Amino acid sequence: MTEKGRGTMPDKTYNVLFLCTGNSARSILAEALLNRQGRGKFRAFSAGSQPKGEVHPAALDLLARNGFQTEGFRSKSWDEFAAPGAPELDFVFTVCDNAAGEACPVWPGQPMSAHWGIEDPAAVEGEGRREAFEMALRYLNNRIALFLALPIDSIDRMSLRHSLGEIGKSEGASRS
Repeated sequence: MTEKGRGTMPDKTYNVLFLCTGNSARSILAEALLNRQGRGKFRAFSAGSQPKGEVHPAALDLLARNGFQTEGFRSKSWDEFAAPGAPELDFVFTVCDNAAGEACPVWPGQPMSAHWGIEDPAAVEGEGRREAFEMALRYLNNRIALFLALPIDSIDRMSLRHSLGEIGKSEGASRS
């Protein structure tokens, strides 16, 4: 939008928080994907209800193999995002079933939320672990692409809430 003599007005940047219990794999992958694909319109964060304290090495390896910068990722508590001075959230997505069932803090900004459960690749032992992480990344990538295709600036709140829930039921959903 341009006003005479004022230049271009910046579009809103939406803050998105991805939650998982441990904040070591799925939520980290989602944060990386949305920060890359959101092209400045979205700012993604991740956190956990019971953070492991470190990002899973297989998640960092997968991100590096796919051209993502891996510096700066850390496993952190969701309490950071409910504290004074935290970014005002527009969306909160749980990516594991445990986090979806937990009582969440009160988030600044009254964000819209949805459950986008994905099976935990970190729970896979041995040979299939790499494939499990790749599958989680693919499912999250598909959901984020659907999210980015939504007309967020023009859709009514009820329709948006419904669409966010439907995205969580797409391929790879860990529960219905």
